[in-house]
Order: sequence, then structure tokens, then C-alpha cells
Amino acid sequence: MSDSQPFPHLFSPVKLKGHDLKCRIVFGAHTPNMSEDGLPADRHFGYYRERARGGAGMIVCEPTPPHDTAILIRGNLRHDDSVIPYWKKITDECHSHGTVMCHQVYHVGAHGDQDNSWSPYWSPSGQPSFHDPWGSHAMTEGEIEELITAFVEQALRDQKGGFDGVDIFAGYSCLVDQFWSPLANKREDRWGGSLDNRLRFVTEIVEGIRKACGTDFIVGMTVSGAEPYPGGLSMADKQEIFARLDERGLADYFSCGTGSYLNQFSKIVPSMHFDTPLGPPDAAELKKVVKHALVTAEARVKTPARADAAIEAGQCDLVSIVRGQIADPHLANKAREGRADDVRPCISCNQLCIGRRIRDYHISCLVNPSVGRETPWDGDALAPAETPRHVLVVGGGPAGLETARVAAERGHRVTLAERSDELGGQFRLAAGQPERGEIGELLTWYQIQLEKLQVRVQLRTELSADNICASDADVVVLTTGSEPSRNGFQRAFPHIEALPGIDGDNVCTVHDVLDGSVVPGSNVLLLDDINGWWPATGTALHLAQQRHMVTVVTAAEKPAAQLDYSATGDTTRERFWKMGVEVVCGHAVTRWDGAMATIMNLYTGDTEERSFDTLVTATTNTVNDHLTRQLADEGREVHSIGDTVAARTASMAFYEGRELGMRL
Repeated sequence: MSDSQPFPHLFSPVKLKGHDLKCRIVFGAHTPNMSEDGLPADRHFGYYRERARGGAGMIVCEPTPPHDTAILIRGNLRHDDSVIPYWKKITDECHSHGTVMCHQVYHVGAHGDQDNSWSPYWSPSGQPSFHDPWGSHAMTEGEIEELITAFVEQALRDQKGGFDGVDIFAGYSCLVDQFWSPLANKREDRWGGSLDNRLRFVTEIVEGIRKACGTDFIVGMTVSGAEPYPGGLSMADKQEIFARLDERGLADYFSCGTGSYLNQFSKIVPSMHFDTPLGPPDAAELKKVVKHALVTAEARVKTPARADAAIEAGQCDLVSIVRGQIADPHLANKAREGRADDVRPCISCNQLCIGRRIRDYHISCLVNPSVGRETPWDGDALAPAETPRHVLVVGGGPAGLETARVAAERGHRVTLAERSDELGGQFRLAAGQPERGEIGELLTWYQIQLEKLQVRVQLRTELSADNICASDADVVVLTTGSEPSRNGFQRAFPHIEALPGIDGDNVCTVHDVLDGSVVPGSNVLLLDDINGWWPATGTALHLAQQRHMVTVVTAAEKPAAQLDYSATGDTTRERFWKMGVEVVCGHAVTRWDGAMATIMNLYTGDTEERSFDTLVTATTNTVNDHLTRQLADEGREVHSIGDTVAARTASMAFYEGRELGMRL
């Protein structure tokens, strides 16, 4: 190994059950929700291939239910032999890139989903589900044996599909973990009571797999730390469990995550609200007692630097970086080559990974639109332009940045004109909200890439239609974005175009607050007509952090409702409580008179008047499309994308920038 290798621990030799891993970076198990009729078809193939050719040492493919009662989501894969040829195609391809392949097998026990499984939830003792109001079925001994057989049969199926091993899902308060926990396992037979009895379920699963698949077949376990309840398993209890499993040779590796399906889902996929890696400290507790198996740390590790540091500190042997390799599938290779500044950063926004999965779409990525499109787009590969041209991009927000980067990488000569003194547009404003500074890391990455690609960036340059017509550009891309709507329109009153009194004193938008052009008074009313999306909630937190008294009025049923889709709703509401932000749900503002707001209960029609110093509005933006209209008949090739077409999220702007850049 070269002495100049910046991450020597990530690329130091390591063996797993006779396999030499090409690096210690794992692309860990998660649910991309890409199945087609329950089969891992073309979308799966491209998705996993891209991470293998990007350098991942091991890939643990998504959790698969081995039994009807284990089905959790519509996108779960089939548990029959029809999947074998599809997986064989994927594993053969990934093996050709030197990647070790494992497959996770899971059962969530009491916390299932009857609408997808059409089955009762099976659990050790019949405790209620924490996903819905329903109860679960306490398994008979015969049903426990049936599940053990199902796990073994799934492992055999995976072996036939070319996998090197399986990963038993044994954490996050799911079925295996439920057998371990005295809170969930109240049985008085050989499956409950003593620790050995509570370990019997997983012991018989692993012993069955070893017997059926052979001793060379990898068996790992995904686990988590202490249960967050009095009387639950403490870290010391978990250490005793892991030590016993390790002594008996029941796991070749333990992958240690954080959180729980009970009340800590936000820690399973931790967002920007968690500023440090969560997994390595818990993994370090495993390392203290595990003497034979490898230990993997996961949860918010994210970068090669963090991963290398965790291994150097002895906290773990391997590091699972999932969202980081969703954002940049070539993270491992770039780290190996000393190109860490070229790694497209995950910003832990959760908007299109878990955010789309929660809404039952296949996952994608805000910063990497190729996710889910790897097969038709050939991953991150960009074909050289047949005829290089001069591309003028007007606007330096997300759509403009991605268009400029992709066009330049394909060989076009690119000029990017931005009217302000910084790139990023409204995305840069979002980076100024509390605990959202990682957005700035992405903007820094774009600046580095544009400089390397020799994109001519012109700041403080507002181009008119005449300027554009006078330019020598062959192609013009308008990414002029959108602007705050200042009419106070609310969806609760579609017949009222403007809030009465909106043109009066002491009114501003969330954008005015974030860019510093307006400093609100001490007592602020924030009108949220965007269902608790970041411009509203992030600005409320920003104002509270600045010691303003903040009241949010929203038609939504609960605070930060939209953020539940990105597993950040609970953590945002927690911050609201701690910072004293009042949220009035199910209400709207009917009038503003400069110091007094009339607020209506949307369920009863009752109104009340309350005094405030400033009204801050968070409403849907208005497109800035004047150049689009002025250049419509100019005769040159002109494209409008992003918020210039319709005010939406940054994810659509990045996607449209990539898509257009690929076809210019």
C-alpha cells in the first residue's frame, strides 16, 4: 500500500470467512423498493452493479421476508425460487467487480403491516404492534419451528442465487430482537425465560443455515444497542448476548446500527439533526466483547474520513456507508485514489431515499438523480457530447449547477451566470437554517467540480434577454428559479387570492428572514401554508434560535407534518418543544392589520385575534419565467428547467439539470 494513501485503514487487508475484502467499506442492507412483481429485475441490477463497480468491498442486499407473516411493504421480494435467476445475474455481475455479496433476511415480528402481508403479525408473546393499533399473534412452538425452517430455506435460496452469505436481521426491536428482550418475550417454555432460551430462536436459525449451506457460507447479523426503555436490554445485556453468540461461532460479523422500530426510527436513518456518527460508539461496545467475528459500524458515518477514523480508533473492523454510496456510488474508488473532494456528499436530508420509500416509491437521491435509473443511464457515466457547443446557463441554483456540471463533463464549453454574489440560490438559504449546514457541503462540492471542469462562472451578473441574444452561446439554459409569493395565499381559502392586509406593515417572507434583509420583531407569527416543509419549519427554528417568540399557524394536522416522510418530523417537533415554538394546527390566518392577526379554526370556523410584531409567510413560490417568455421566439435553442417551469423542490431541479445536461 502506498504511503500516500489518505485512508490507510479503509484499504488495509481484511478477511471475512475466507473472502478477501477489497476494502472495508460495506454497502449495507436497506430497502430500495425497486422490485417488479416481487422480482429483483433491471432496476435492481443497475443499482447494485453501480455500487460494486464503484468499489464497495461488500454489498448486503435488501431485507427479504422468508415467510408470508414477514412481509412488511409492497416492494418486498418474493420468498420463492423464482427470484434465483434474477439474483444470480446480479451477484455474478457484482462478483466480477470483486465485491462480496450477502443478502439480509428479516422478520419484524409484532410490527408488521397487515395491508401488505394479509397475515397476522407473529411475535414471541403477542404484544401489540407499534406501527398501528393492532395486536400480534403469540406463536406456537410449531409456528416458531416453521419460521426457523423458512429462514434456512431462504438462505439456501440465496446460496443458489450466488450470494456468499446471509445477514440475519437481529436488531431494531424486530423479531429476533423481540425473542431476546424481556419486554417482548414473556414465554415460559424453551423459547423464553433464561438467556439461553431467549437465544434459542436465532441459534437454531444459524445452526440450520450452517448445516444446509455449509461452513464456508457467511452468516452475519445486523444488531442494535440498548433498548430505550426501563426494563429493556441494556448495553451490558446486549454485550452478554453478542459475547455468547460470538463464542459459539454463530456470527461471522455483527453490523451495529442505532435506533428502533418502536420509537427511535429517526436514529435508524439519522438526518442532519444528528451531527456525529451514531454507530461507531455502539460498535465499540461490541468490540469489547466480540473476539472472533468482525464488527461493522453504521449510522451517519457517511464519509471516508469518518470511516477511516472509526477503524483507526478500534471502534469497528468494517464500516457500512449506505446513504453516502447512494449519493456517490464511486465513494470507495474515489477514496482509494485520493480524490475525497470529488466524492459527491450525502447531505443526510432523507428526502428521496427513505422519503420515497415511506411513500412506497422506489428510492432515489436528491443529490444524485441517477439513483433508480442506473440501468438506462449507465449509472454515473456521462457519454461525451457528439458536437461540443457553448452552453450558457442562466441561474446558479440547483438546476443550473447540475446542468453546468454535466454539460461541462461531457465536453461542452459552459458559462454559468448568477445574479447574486454566491452560487446555490435558495438552496444556500436553506443551509443557513439550524442543523442544515451540510447543504453547504454540496455547494462546496459543486464549486470544486465546476472549477476542475473549467466552467466560466460569472457572479453578480444578471442577464437580460438582450444580453443573451447578443451572446455567442449555441444553447441557453434558463434556471432562473422562483421567487417568494407575497400575497399570503392559503390553500384553505382557494377563492381568496391575497390575504387581507398582506400589503400592510410588518410583513415579510421566510426568504427575507434567511437572507437577512428583514429582521422581524420579537413576537413573530409564521404563516405555514406548505404543510410544515423546510422553508417553514427551518425558519421557525432559526427565529427561535435567535430568541424570537414564534407561533406557527398551519392548516396541517400536526407540526412539521411534511417532514415525517424524511424521518425528521419527530426530531423537528422535539426541537419545537424544547425551543418554545408554538404550533397552532388546523388553523389559517384570515386577516393581518399590521400588529394583529385573525386566526380561524378550520374545523369549527371560530376565530380569535392575537397580537404579533411581524407576520412571516411561508407559501408556495412564484416562477421567475420572464426570460422564458421573452426568448420564446428568439430562434435559438433555449431550455427552461427547475423552478423556472414550476415552483417545486430542489430534488426536481437537480433531476432536470442532470437529464437536460445528458441530452445537450
